[in-house]
Amino acid sequence: MTNPDEPAPQTAESRERMTALLKPARTFCAVPFCDDLARLQADAAVIGAPHGTPYKPGEASHAAHAPKAVREALSWFSVGPEQIDFDTGEPVFAGARVVDCGDVPGDLRDGAANRARIAAATRAVLARGAVPLLLGGDDSVPIPFLQGFEGEGKLTVVQVDAHIDWREEREGERFGYSSTMRRASEMGWVERIVQIGARGPGSARATDVADLRRWGVHLFPARDVHARGLGPALAEVPEGARVLLTIDVDGIDPSLVPGVILPAFGGLGYQAMLDVIHGVAARARLVGVDFVEYVPERDPAGSGAQAIARLVCNAITAIARQRGG
Repeated sequence: MTNPDEPAPQTAESRERMTALLKPARTFCAVPFCDDLARLQADAAVIGAPHGTPYKPGEASHAAHAPKAVREALSWFSVGPEQIDFDTGEPVFAGARVVDCGDVPGDLRDGAANRARIAAATRAVLARGAVPLLLGGDDSVPIPFLQGFEGEGKLTVVQVDAHIDWREEREGERFGYSSTMRRASEMGWVERIVQIGARGPGSARATDVADLRRWGVHLFPARDVHARGLGPALAEVPEGARVLLTIDVDGIDPSLVPGVILPAFGGLGYQAMLDVIHGVAARARLVGVDFVEYVPERDPAGSGAQAIARLVCNAITAIARQRGG
């Protein structure tokens, strides 16, 4: 039986409509723009998804301008492919072929249509053998991103987030940004979930935590990470697993990324985030990465966008290493 809440299956006609996305004013780190997903040739493909599933139809996401801000955050002197990146000890991108595919069109009143478009764009990138790097948008965006991996094999999801996102629904909406990991847990191809960085209050209830533990999530709150390091969390990533890394940037300490809707103190620092990206990549294969929940309007200096963009660069290098780039 078809679930009316899930994105409709994509027809050949709808897949064809998804081969071209909206061209950004500037691409990420000035990489080439791919104007047709059906002809994509790359190791990693950046996609923007400004709009996911709104709680209030008609209102733009608080993170709608994030893809643009992250794309434009780094200057020419920090993105040249011939320059050594001392985060990795290799040239920027480590030889990876990187393109920017633009933004998924959004509808402020139709979350289901937004989910269908994001899932279709993800499938189109995967069909061309590239790793999708999704720039949200709010934390409802990873739900259809994960949906796009159906039929691609089993996934381990590693999430960095200040919140657990296990609400069944909020304000009557089951696909909003408070329900991301619960929806992920219902996808048959998601076999393992590791959550890192939870702290402070959010929308979670005691029943949500009980459901999380009953499902078998490996939860590492921020205080545990600070006390014991990231080793125990990384050890829960199976060797050789296919990993989708989903990063809600409020999981990062607000001293580094201040532009979020609910700052939570005591988050992961920049070096810890590098350890997550490269630590996961050392054990398993990165098949998808997303960064969501950045609010540029709350970060007038733009330092958070620069930090996020640098983390995206590190993810690309990790992907290049796995591909022999």
